[in-house]
Amino acid sequence: MLPLGCGLWDTIITAQNNPERQGEQLKDDGHSPTALDLPMVKPLPDATRKYFDLCVDKLGLVPNVLRAYAFDIEKLNAFTGIYNNLMLAESGLTKLEREMIAVCVSSLNRCWYCQVAHGAAVRELSGDPVLGEALVMNWRVAPLSPKQRAMLDFAEKLTLSSSKVAETDRQALRDAGFSDRDIWDIASVTGFFNMTNRVASATGMEPNPDYHGAHR
Repeated sequence: MLPLGCGLWDTIITAQNNPERQGEQLKDDGHSPTALDLPMVKPLPDATRKYFDLCVDKLGLVPNVLRAYAFDIEKLNAFTGIYNNLMLAESGLTKLEREMIAVCVSSLNRCWYCQVAHGAAVRELSGDPVLGEALVMNWRVAPLSPKQRAMLDFAEKLTLSSSKVAETDRQALRDAGFSDRDIWDIASVTGFFNMTNRVASATGMEPNPDYHGAHR
């Protein structure tokens, strides 16, 4: 759901408490990022304002998903906390691989926001516009390694028929070179985006226009 899984977002996480940024301001155009009447808290708490200011400074925008959650700061903090843990923390999966799962799952769920935002993240992290497009359209035509195909096969099954996941599916991941910790992370990222896809679709969340032309 987020377009944040890139090097710029790492800079934001590192710098969000930098006092030199305290004077930066978030520009709110008043346009709701969803179909719901849930305006951002005003005024934003200082920590949230700094966080958003750094998004503007480093990304050139505040991702609409963050604006959407900002009607409730506790929910925003919970969302960004789990996102940062799953997508940016240490893992046997690369950041690109985690974004690939995000796009694969979002494509299967036809989530407009997440296909656009995370497709842009894949294009940035991979330097390959074709990969980002292929994952959005049909991940099976993407130029992937056998290990990556096994990962996305599992993510697809977990998304479309989770009750049918069996030990043979986990063993297929092990055979492809993933550890049991990696399998946990694949499952967690897949589960997270199945949740966020549904929230984005249910609320009519719109992607930031900037993502459409980014990193092509």
